Order: sequence, then structure tokens, then C-alpha cells
Amino acid sequence: MPDIAFVNDAFMPLSEAHVSVEDRGFQFGDGVYELLRVYAGVPYRPAEHFARLDRSAAALGIPLPYTREQWAALVSEAVTRSGHPAAKVYIQVTRGVSPRDHVVSGPLKPTVVLTVRALVPPGAAFYAGGASVVTVPDIRWTRCDIKSVCLLANVLAKQQARDAGAFEALFVRDGCVLEGTTSNVMVVQGATLVTPPEGPWLLSGVTRQVVLALAQAAGIPVKEQRVTEADLFAADEVFLTGTTIEVLPVVRVNGRRIGTGTTGRVTGLLMSRFGDSHA
Repeated sequence: MPDIAFVNDAFMPLSEAHVSVEDRGFQFGDGVYELLRVYAGVPYRPAEHFARLDRSAAALGIPLPYTREQWAALVSEAVTRSGHPAAKVYIQVTRGVSPRDHVVSGPLKPTVVLTVRALVPPGAAFYAGGASVVTVPDIRWTRCDIKSVCLLANVLAKQQARDAGAFEALFVRDGCVLEGTTSNVMVVQGATLVTPPEGPWLLSGVTRQVVLALAQAAGIPVKEQRVTEADLFAADEVFLTGTTIEVLPVVRVNGRRIGTGTTGRVTGLLMSRFGDSHA
């Protein structure tokens, strides 16, 4: 089954896809993106992803060339062409192609790149054993709520985590834990689920929203409020949420054990409920 690309109105094998070296996404990181997951050939929560794509593009003043209905049709066709029952779909939209200059001289035609690749989820043993994470200073810009293709700080932090033998790095600013490089973070204090609030310092994930709704439906009290490093270490449970990882228990932070060092009751319940949401 092939990996598929769609570039500026044309489908092709991913290996044949290319964009101009003058594209502002390449030159400046001037663009936005979305990542959708496909279960059994069906994209998960596409409406929420397209809505966030709209918000990110509007924040940067990039006109999207397709409506949400057209995006949905494109994604569906790309997934069908690929034949991958489990896949990850990236949509990237840049401001377009122009001679390299910080100032845009006039209206540009946005560049659209959509790719479909097979997704092999982490094994059950990874979830059973839980993940280790590290904390890192947040050196990102002040609009982390925009899903921009400019991800250098995230790349450096993720590499720092992997070099330390950890799965993820959590950004900390002024003593507050914000999010991971590719995930949102949640802590369980007693019977209450606590997660950092939405705002310019974090990207509110689609999976984050689903998990919070599932928690409330299960009768778990939910609070969106600041989470300090001290809260993180004192938590009974910590877990991550994200499109590719779903709900992932965290058992160690900076080498220190969290709770019992195993998957907690609330985390396990939400892992199960999330699995049911796309079954």
C-alpha cells in the first residue's frame, strides 16, 4: 500500500512530492498544519481538526484554499488511495512561494501539502509499563496555541528527552508545567483530574478535549488550572494525551517515580474509554 501525497491540487506517490525552495514554509516556517489519525480507514474527529486549522491560519493571516467540506473530501480520497487502514494524515498550508523577503509584497497562492502514511501504534507493553518524561525550560514563542510548522524548540526538546532515555519533554515556564513537545499533560490529584488551561502557552489538542469530556461523563471532577512542577511530582497519576499516543501513562518524571510507578485507576479508565470512542 502506498504512502500518498497531495500537493497543490494533484495526488501523487509521496516519493514524488516536492515544493519550491522559495516556499515561505521552507524559508521562514510561515505556515500551519494539522495531524489527523485514521482508524479502520476512517479519519477521527476531522471536524475538530479542520476547525483548529481554520483558527491557526486566521491567526497568521493565511487564506485557506478549501472549505471544511472540501478538506474532508480530500482527506477521505487520500486515505482511500493509500489503502492504509491505520494511518496518520498531515495537512500543511504555507503562505506560498515568493522571493525571500520577510515582508510579503502582495497576495500569494497558499501551498497545500497533504500526506498519508501508515501508522504503527506503540505496543501494548509500552502502555502497560508507562513512559518516562523530563522537564525542560520553555523557550518557545508566545503563541503556542497556533499550530505552526515552526517547531524548532519542540524538536530540540524532544531530542533532549530521547538523549536522556525519556519518551517526552514537558515545557516549564515560571514554574508552571504547560504541555509536552507533541502532547498535552494531565495530572490526577486524589480523585480530581487537573490540566493546564487553554491559552497562548499551549496547543489544546483534539484528544485533550475528548479525554476531558470522557472524564466528566465518567463522573471524574475536572479542573483546568495551573500545574506547577511540585504538583507534577506530588500527583497520584500523570498521563499524556495526543493524536498518535491517545492516552499514555507517565510513571517517571526526571527519574522520579510518580504515584505507585504504575498505571493509575483514572488513567486506566480513560485509556479504556478513549479506546471505545473510536472502536
